[in-house]
Amino acid sequence: MTQAQSMPDPQPIWQIMTGFQQSAAFKTAIELELFTKIAEGHKSVSAIAEACGAAERGIRVLADVFTVHGFLKKHDGLYELSEMSATFLDKKQPTYLGGSVEFLMSDGQMRGYKDLTSAVRNGGSQVQGEASMDPDSPMWVTFAEAMMPMMVPAAMAIAGNLGFEKDRKLKVLDIAAGHGIFGIMVAQQYPNAEIYAVDWSNVLTVATENAKRMGVGDRHHLIEGNAFEVDFGGDYDVALVTNFLHHFDAETCTSFMRKVHESLAADGKAVTLEFVPNDDRVSPPGEALFALVMLAATPAGDAYTFAELKKMCEEAGFTQNQHVPLPPTPQHLVISTK
Repeated sequence: MTQAQSMPDPQPIWQIMTGFQQSAAFKTAIELELFTKIAEGHKSVSAIAEACGAAERGIRVLADVFTVHGFLKKHDGLYELSEMSATFLDKKQPTYLGGSVEFLMSDGQMRGYKDLTSAVRNGGSQVQGEASMDPDSPMWVTFAEAMMPMMVPAAMAIAGNLGFEKDRKLKVLDIAAGHGIFGIMVAQQYPNAEIYAVDWSNVLTVATENAKRMGVGDRHHLIEGNAFEVDFGGDYDVALVTNFLHHFDAETCTSFMRKVHESLAADGKAVTLEFVPNDDRVSPPGEALFALVMLAATPAGDAYTFAELKKMCEEAGFTQNQHVPLPPTPQHLVISTK
């Protein structure tokens, strides 16, 4: 056996170092609507190039990249979509996820990774500018507009796990509503539910439009302002705390959950949606890797384990806390009752 044969395979190192190349290629494919144009019936390099308004050499290389990755199939020089791409990357499908790159690969999101060494040294993001708590920041409007399709499965799961009779009247608090899909899905499943969406006014315009488009606009109400400062009111049957706690340290989360607890009726529930890794913090992969996102993007946020979230909720006054994983997504529910 030669020395080279006895060495471990260095490909994982290469893949990590060059990962930006593949994400850049994906962003370009979305911007050129590569997958959508192929879905429309443009199969050859020349036809795809004309439809995308791009050079044939560029399209040939780009399409071959995504054939290597399994997003496309290639036979006799003609391309077609894989089942995954046909489902999630054809812009004309309701399950289209390509628009998420507008937020996930925005300059604001990428900035934290360019300064990641500082974040590691300091234990949190040092990036100044588009602060997550700035009501005038365009970042959360971009998030609301781009990320809704990706959140539909989790929103459906929330509505399906509330455990109320379908005809019951519900008063629902949707905290940091963003695109509004979590409250909207509850309103669709519960015809007597009234949704009260909390967010900054510029973000709530997106939620309002989505609620109208999805047929629940007459039951979608607005509470404008900072979720830490604004008066929620009270007697809510459900409070939705979706992808919110991970932005903050544990002490802040506990304090906020006390405010949520106080807003609920006697038998009310808080439904928290989070990326929840196992206690070892390295599994499952999707949940565990989310901690890096928070390190790059926030001063003190994290991906919290269920034990950590349970402690926050118990200290806030919740007596029962149920953990509900949502496979195949990396998101989990924590359903807390008073």
